[in-house]
This record gives sequence, C-alpha cells and structure tokens, in this order.
Amino acid sequence: QVQLRESGGGLVQAGGSLSLSCAASDFDLPRYAVGWFRQAPGKEREFVAATSWRGDTTVYADSAEGRFTISRDNAKNAVSLQMNNLSPEDTAVYYCAAIRYKNYYCSGHTCYRVAAEYGTWGQGTQVTVSS
Repeated sequence: QVQLRESGGGLVQAGGSLSLSCAASDFDLPRYAVGWFRQAPGKEREFVAATSWRGDTTVYADSAEGRFTISRDNAKNAVSLQMNNLSPEDTAVYYCAAIRYKNYYCSGHTCYRVAAEYGTWGQGTQVTVSS
C-alpha cells in the first residue's frame, strides 16, 4: 500500500527551526512532484512549498519564501522541508503529498500550488511554535 509518512514535527519557540521529512514506502517518490501543505485549527489547508520531480523547480508560498527550504533526498526516497525563523503563525498540521501523475513536470511559478493536483497524502505532523 502506498504510504507517505511525515516526521520531524514538534514544539519549538519562535525564531527556532524544524526539519520535516516525508518518506515514502511502496512508492517511487523521486518520479513525482511533492508538495507540503499545512492546516491550522479553524482554517483551510494551504500550500507551503513544492518541488518538481526533477528537483530543479521549487515554489513557495509567500509566507514561506526566504524561511523554508524544500529539498529531495532520492537515495532515501524522501523529501524534506527545512523551516527556519518560525513564528506562532506557522503552527499547524503539516502534510506532504505526491502529485497525481508520475513524471508530471511544470516549471512555472504557479505550478504545484493546488491541493487537488495531489493524489497521495500523508497523515500529517503537528508543528507548534510558542511565542
């Protein structure tokens, strides 16, 4: 059964850092674009960051630009999200997801931002940032 599993969430003080990982089992993750989304209590799920399957295109939400970095580790069949300078507004459950179609590639700034484009989702990991 295809699974994506997030790890690395936790409690951190404002200004701190966390590194999230999205690991895949029974899934050729290097051939899929991967995105990170988050959902805070009472809010809709929102896009955070994404990387093309080639790893040469990365896109970020405005809120993540300059603070978060998404990267691939194909040897580990995983994608990570390094989050720096966290603020309480970053508190949410973070989800990774794989795009629906293998080898789908898009290189524009608007690519990979829509949740409906993703077909496989992890269970999420909680990130809590205290002030």
